[in-house]
Amino acid sequence: MGRPFIIAMQYLASFFILTMGLSLHGCSDSASVSNEAQVPLASLTITPPGALQPAFSSNTTSYAAEVPKTVGSVTVTANPQDNTATMTINAVSTAAGQGRSIPLGPPGSPVTITITVSSQTGSESTYTVTVTRLLSSDNNLSALTVTPGILAPTFTSGTLNYAVDVATTVTSVTVAAPKADPDAVISGDLPNDGQATIQLGGPGTSRNVSITVTAPNGNSKTYRVTIDRAASSNNNLSALTVAPGPLSPAFASDRLTYTVDVATTVTSVTVAATKADPNAVISGDVPNDGQATVQLNGPGTTTQVTITVTAQNGNSKTYRIDVERAAPSSDNNLSALTVTPGILAPTFTSGTLNYAVDVATNVTSVTVAATKSDPDAVMSGSVTAGTGAATGQATLPLDGPGTSKNVSITVTAPNGNAKTYTITVNRAAPSSDAALSALTVSASSLNPDFAAGTLSYTVNVPASVDSLTVTATKSDPNAGMSASGAVIATTGIATGSVSSPLGLGATTAFTITVIAQDGVSTRPYTINVFRDSR
Repeated sequence: MGRPFIIAMQYLASFFILTMGLSLHGCSDSASVSNEAQVPLASLTITPPGALQPAFSSNTTSYAAEVPKTVGSVTVTANPQDNTATMTINAVSTAAGQGRSIPLGPPGSPVTITITVSSQTGSESTYTVTVTRLLSSDNNLSALTVTPGILAPTFTSGTLNYAVDVATTVTSVTVAAPKADPDAVISGDLPNDGQATIQLGGPGTSRNVSITVTAPNGNSKTYRVTIDRAASSNNNLSALTVAPGPLSPAFASDRLTYTVDVATTVTSVTVAATKADPNAVISGDVPNDGQATVQLNGPGTTTQVTITVTAQNGNSKTYRIDVERAAPSSDNNLSALTVTPGILAPTFTSGTLNYAVDVATNVTSVTVAATKSDPDAVMSGSVTAGTGAATGQATLPLDGPGTSKNVSITVTAPNGNAKTYTITVNRAAPSSDAALSALTVSASSLNPDFAAGTLSYTVNVPASVDSLTVTATKSDPNAGMSASGAVIATTGIATGSVSSPLGLGATTAFTITVIAQDGVSTRPYTINVFRDSR
C-alpha cells in the first residue's frame, strides 16, 4: 500500500473525529457522556457528601445525587482541567475550587445545578447535577405509653409488639404514641395526633390496639399493643333474701352461713341472690339468674340451701342457708272465753277446763265466743273455728227455765293434741217471789211500818184528804202486780201505783196482789185508809 493511501486514511479519521466532536458539543445539554468534553472538569464534588451517580468522569456531564431530608443546601465545588478556563455555577461566576452553596427545595423535590466551563478559545462544556432532597423514611414512634399500665417489653422504636396488663376494674386506657418524624402519619386505632382513649372489653378479655406509622416517603410499619383486662375475682353476693324470712344473722357479703326459721305451715321459700359481679356465675340450689323457689322438707326438719358463686377467674365460694321449718304446734289452749249474758265461774284461765254460768230464767240463748291461743289450731264442738281463724263464736239456744245446757269446745293443736273446755249454762227456774220490796202512801204513813212479810196496814188521814195513792215496788220485777183486779205493773216493771177517793168518816180498803213469776205464788197486801169526819 503506498503513501498516498495512508495520508487519505489519516484525513478521513481526522474528519470523523471532528464531526463527532461538533455533534456532541451541539447536544451537550442532553447527553451525559462524551468521548471528550471540549472543556473538561478535573473534579466535581458536592457537600454534604452526596455520592454522584454515576461516579465522576471528566467526559460524563450529567449526574444525580441524593441527600437526606435534613440537608437544606449543598456546596458544589468544581475544578477545570485547564487552569485558564472560566466557570459558572448556576450562572454565577465561580473560581476553580471555590465552593458554591446552592439551596435545595422542599423534601422530595429535585434541584438541577448547572456548571458551565468555558475555554479561552470560546469552547464550552456544561455539566449538570440533579440533587434530590429525600423524603424522610422515619416511620418510628419516639415513645409509646398506655395509662394505666406498663408496656412489656419496655418501649424501643424498633420493637413492634407489646402487652399491657390492667386490673379487672379498668374499663378504658389512654394510649399516647408521639411520632419521631412530625411529618409522618399515624393511622389504625389512633388518630394522627397519636392520642386516643380505648374502650376495653369485659373483664377477662383482650383488646388489640394497632398503630401504623407511615413515613413521608411512604414506608410504614405497625406497632401492636395487646391490652389484657384481668378476669374478675369477685365471687361475692351483694344481696341475699329468703321469703318468708328473715335471715339470721343479717346478710353481709363475707358471711357465708345463715339460718331462717319458718312456721310449720310453710312448705316452700323463695330465695333471691344477687351477684356483686354480673360476670360471676351462680350455681347450686339457685340458678344463675339468682331466683329459686325451694321446696321444704316436712315440719320439724331443716332444709339446706347452697349458693355457689364462681368468679370470672374461677375462684368460688359457697353461701349456705339452713331453713328450719317449725314442728307442728302443741298449743291446744284457748286464750279467751266469754258467755253473753253471763259470767264464767271460775274466772277464765287457759288451764281451767270446766266452767259454770248462771242466767236468768227469761234468758233463752247465750252467745259463746272462744279465741284460740294458736290460730292454726282447730276448734270444734259447740263453737267452731278452722285453721287460720283465731276466734269462733256461736249463739246457742237454752232449754227451758230451771234446766242446764252443756257447751263443749274442743281445741286440737296442729300436732293433733286436743283438749275440751266445758261450760254448764244454768237457766234459773221461774221465781216464786211474790213479795213487795217497798210500799208507800201519798198522805200520812203506814201502820205498822212496811215490811215485806207484813200484809195488812192501816192509814188515818184527816178530813181534808179526799183521795190517796198507794205506790208498791215488787221484790222481783218479773212478778206481776194488780190492784182490785187491774194490772198496775207488768212483768219487767218493778213499780206500780193505784189511787182512790176517800169517803168522809169512812174506811177505804186498797188491796195490791203480787203474782210470782212462777204464776203460782201470790201475796195480797191490804191497806185500810180511814178518813176522819171532823
